[in-house]
Amino acid sequence: MKLYFSPGACSLAPRIALIASGLPFDSERVNLRTKLTAGGEDFRAINPKGYVPALALEGGQLLTESQVILLYVADQAPASALMPASGTFERYESMEWLAWTSTELHKRFSPIFAPGASSEAKEAAWTALAAPLTYLAGQIGDDGYLVGDGFTVADAYLFTVLNWVGFTSFSLDHWPALQAYHARIKTLPAVQEALRQEGLQ
Repeated sequence: MKLYFSPGACSLAPRIALIASGLPFDSERVNLRTKLTAGGEDFRAINPKGYVPALALEGGQLLTESQVILLYVADQAPASALMPASGTFERYESMEWLAWTSTELHKRFSPIFAPGASSEAKEAAWTALAAPLTYLAGQIGDDGYLVGDGFTVADAYLFTVLNWVGFTSFSLDHWPALQAYHARIKTLPAVQEALRQEGLQ
């Protein structure tokens, strides 16, 4: 498998999952401005959507979208327990968190990182994030994970999105529960290795 990524982008979540799964994979960096891979290929010829992550499979298929790649990786390594077993309530709960993170957090960050975005637009985007962040803070326990008592791909995705705050002028100071969660997940070996691989550690 090959993961197409950009350092710190949402492709960090599949990298964390791949490392935690123990599955072998390669990765290739993508310049999201020029749409060129590190090898000089036009990334849009690989993934017409033009954004990461994209996971090229050994059979020639391509998967895109963070939620789907995370589920695929977890299902390829069931012993890693990166997703609860099929048919269990906990699995659907994990899928619910993946969907919520994508729609309520991930997309709301986009205006903050948009090229040429004004400070007013960034402030408005951050203001719009207050309600979902407050909801999230109320759902996270003091020492646990999103679902059950173990790390899942839902945590990999949420950590990745919360990590973006560190690349902005904003902070999670109003949500100490989220700060504690982010710090806790960051200490996990797979997360540490993913950050190291992307030059973020």
